[in-house]
Amino acid sequence: MAKYLAQIIVTGAQILGRAFAKAVQNEIQASQHAARSRQTGQVNNNDAAATSLSGISLQEAKQILNVSDHRNVETITKNYEHLFKVNDKLNGGSFYLQSKVVRAKERIDQELQTTEANSSNSSRNVEEKQ
Repeated sequence: MAKYLAQIIVTGAQILGRAFAKAVQNEIQASQHAARSRQTGQVNNNDAAATSLSGISLQEAKQILNVSDHRNVETITKNYEHLFKVNDKLNGGSFYLQSKVVRAKERIDQELQTTEANSSNSSRNVEEKQ
């Protein structure tokens, strides 16, 4: 009986050891991948900076306003106005949700301004080269 108990303990320890080693390897790989992605370039840095300033990611803003394309200004404005009115405190809405709607609109507007600035800079560079 003691022999079987010892075998179970040894086998269990081996399984746990392998699982722990694999988890450590995965964590090291994820850390290295994150370090490489931080060094990839300006686009990721701009997006991270905009997210940290507004406190909301572009993906989250699109989900809140229920839009799939952040360049569709008409749909964004329509959804924003509707959600803002529905969540008005005077109508029994939630100030928290209303503020989330406002932040989502601000984040999408910020992304549109960045996109416009980048496209105007690139068109200026093309004109200067000609």
